[in-house]
Amino acid sequence: MRIHPDTKKAIQFRLLKWFDENKREMPWRETRNPYKIWVSEIMLQQTQVKTVESYYNRFIQAFPTIQSLSMADSGQVMKAWEGLGYYSRARNLHKAAKIIVQCFNAQIPHTLEELLSLPGIGRYTAGAILSIAFDQPAPVLDGNVIRMLSRLFHITDNVDRSSTQKRLWQLTEDMLPKSRIRDFNEAMMELGALVCTPKNPRCEICPVQKHCEATRIGIQQDLPVRTPRNPIPHLDVTAGVIWKADRFLITLRPPKGLLGGLWEFPGGKLEDGESLEECIKREIREELEIKIEVVHPLISVKHAYTHFKITLHVFECRFLSGDIVPHDCDDFRWIRPNELDDFAFPGADRKVIDALKMKEGGVS
Repeated sequence: MRIHPDTKKAIQFRLLKWFDENKREMPWRETRNPYKIWVSEIMLQQTQVKTVESYYNRFIQAFPTIQSLSMADSGQVMKAWEGLGYYSRARNLHKAAKIIVQCFNAQIPHTLEELLSLPGIGRYTAGAILSIAFDQPAPVLDGNVIRMLSRLFHITDNVDRSSTQKRLWQLTEDMLPKSRIRDFNEAMMELGALVCTPKNPRCEICPVQKHCEATRIGIQQDLPVRTPRNPIPHLDVTAGVIWKADRFLITLRPPKGLLGGLWEFPGGKLEDGESLEECIKREIREELEIKIEVVHPLISVKHAYTHFKITLHVFECRFLSGDIVPHDCDDFRWIRPNELDDFAFPGADRKVIDALKMKEGGVS
């Protein structure tokens, strides 16, 4: 797709002018520090700005430099990330920090090839770091930019297809101005977040409305075209707060996979034909080789992940016998309630912790 030079200049000018007047204040926009910009871009993957802001400040306070992040242990990193979700981002950030310190003299790489060699950095994140931290002419293409460009240039092909993605990447590169690369890329993302929204776009205040083909035709609500999502499955899962005197058991998930590196109350998925109580007993026997008694229900928690939903049924239990032999976890601890805040837990388990804190004493 060829863009007329006059059209391109007009879009660039209007978009940058709008950005100067309407951009939101964000802590990572106040710095040119590549490390801090890198941290913010990882946090912003699949996460809203409002959610990220408090976590970003807390994380930077805990790890103000890439050296401090590289030297931290994994538990400290996961605790600082706790609640932000998509925990593979934190694990990859930690791994990449170690690589950057060891192989790049503690300096964030500033070439596309080097950035793409790091764990957790794909083409979008690399482009964001290069343009925002180093003002290099690197394009960005996130969901906001895809939506804005699809409407602006009337792209009706499925944007999930690789051929359309290639077209969009080329379009973002062609649209880059000769100066103010950082501001232009951020302006496109900001327009998608604030004006060219997925539903009910605010076309009446859009600075590039006069150039928007979808608005002219009246189909802006129909773009971009995406592959329909399959229904999200639901799973019933059990977990046990297993007491042994004044302590209870927590286990550490393996570093890879969903919620890797986080602590949890042990348990597992309900199988066909079994009751919830039978499920928790079986899971504890299979995973840890110990015998427990189910005392009473504690709480049921509904939680949604990217590709599925769960209802977590939690029981207070009593340890009866056996020596723990971990099969599906990396470590375990018997801890007192006042030690809970020393460990990083998934969001669903934090709700279990809240329920425990509302109780006095242990299992009755």
